[in-house]
Amino acid sequence: MPEISLLLPGVLQPLAGGQSVLSTPAEGPVTVARLLDAVASDYAVLGRRIRDETGALRRFVNIYVNGDEVRRLQGLDTEVQPGQEVLVIQSVAGG
Repeated sequence: MPEISLLLPGVLQPLAGGQSVLSTPAEGPVTVARLLDAVASDYAVLGRRIRDETGALRRFVNIYVNGDEVRRLQGLDTEVQPGQEVLVIQSVAGG
């Protein structure tokens, strides 16, 4: 079965059991929101780090599908095709 891969930055990998890539089966296109729901069902803390209580992307989290930031597309309703990779980038601040 085809899969969609979610690529995680190092800062989020500990919340996914140390994994840098999470894959979920997909028989057809799914939305970014549905993909994140699937991830959150296995890794609740990771899900809460990516989205807030309302389900919106957190301010300092960016998600890219085929190199395009989803906020510039259809947001969480952006479709992802099987075989595509979704990249999560979380801004890290420091002093």
